Amino acid sequence: MRRRSVFTVAGLAAVSVPAAADASPPAGTRARVRTGMDRLAASGWDRLKGSRVGVVSNPTGVDRDYRHLVDRMHEDGVTIGGVFGPEHGFRGSAQAGGSEGTGVDARTGLTVYDAYLASLEKWMSMFTASAVRTVVFDIQDVGARFYTYIYTLYDSMAAAARLGLRYVVLDRPNPIGGRAHGPMMTDGYTSGVGRLKIVQQHGLTVGELARFYNGEFLSGAVNLEVITCTGWHGGLHASDTDVPWVLPSPNMPTPDTAEVYPGTGMVEGVSALSEGRGTTRPFELIGGPGFDHRWGDRVAAHGLPGVEFREAYFTPTFNKFTNVLCAGVEVKVTGKAGFDPIRTAVAMLVEARKEPAFSWRLDGTRHWIDLLTGSARLRTMIDAGATPAEVTGAWAAELAAFQKQRRPYLLYPRPSSPTGSGSLGARSGS
Repeated sequence: MRRRSVFTVAGLAAVSVPAAADASPPAGTRARVRTGMDRLAASGWDRLKGSRVGVVSNPTGVDRDYRHLVDRMHEDGVTIGGVFGPEHGFRGSAQAGGSEGTGVDARTGLTVYDAYLASLEKWMSMFTASAVRTVVFDIQDVGARFYTYIYTLYDSMAAAARLGLRYVVLDRPNPIGGRAHGPMMTDGYTSGVGRLKIVQQHGLTVGELARFYNGEFLSGAVNLEVITCTGWHGGLHASDTDVPWVLPSPNMPTPDTAEVYPGTGMVEGVSALSEGRGTTRPFELIGGPGFDHRWGDRVAAHGLPGVEFREAYFTPTFNKFTNVLCAGVEVKVTGKAGFDPIRTAVAMLVEARKEPAFSWRLDGTRHWIDLLTGSARLRTMIDAGATPAEVTGAWAAELAAFQKQRRPYLLYPRPSSPTGSGSLGARSGS
């Protein structure tokens, strides 16, 4: 079921979204963007008045002065029944695969529930225990299928639908723009790093994802509202806007990390290579103890658009190859408009597979790369000697189908797609 109606959020003046989705701001300036949080706060939290609110957020839920959504709402007298922390926790103190547990927030005195890996039943239990009637989601996503916050969004939406709760998404820009790239998730390969049938780089904001989830996976059952951004379009990346950057997770320190992550995140599926965890440039520094400059030279010889490869040596302080010298490359994005992180990483994997030190990472009996890419296709094609063009060409049809499928849920113009609602808000539900 697909429903699409548009409303204007009370008390907020209209600001048009640029129609030229490929346009970047003039050199030395940044596009002024107002996030959903900025706009709702400016209205005096008008949409939340009279309701007991639950907040799903983490350290990224801040205004342009870096004040957190929960802190501001609490100070302004919004009734908050509970806060729900995803992976890494509400205040962001936990490493990958961890959470902060359930407890009381020191600053506000509010109960914070541990929502990481929560089942539908646990979400329903937490919402019931906190007696909330409206759920507010505000987390900065980075645009990759294997980044877990988008499943926190899905699960909490599903629980809200079951309980008849209103669900409000405070939208934020996708920091790597609005283009979609990569393969589709397929049956039999879903996991915690890829649970839903979307492509690897979905190119959606969390507000658009919420609309997509509601229409495609939840039968329109969620009473969903999206407080949209103004001033953003799909041709803008994080470095093009004035939206404050807060690292969404400990190993996602900068917008540069986010740019490469949908591609080099696949290196987690390779035992012989470090993805740079334990360094100051995770997912940008890629290498291993069995590699040398020749691997990087072969990758660079592909002449990939929008990227250069610097010969690099590094010693991780944790994760793979702790305290072991690794040789490889630093991935340097030189032109965001032409850069495809997944195509780039495929070339890196194709050349790495030729090295004697290469090995795929096993998770029990499953290959981790299959879970990250959504099927065994990429791994088996590379093992069989396929070229990067052959590998990436294999998913062209499913990528095109996804781009068509997502079109009714878009809220902002996209490169090569001049249409977009440019609306202040959107609402869907039964």
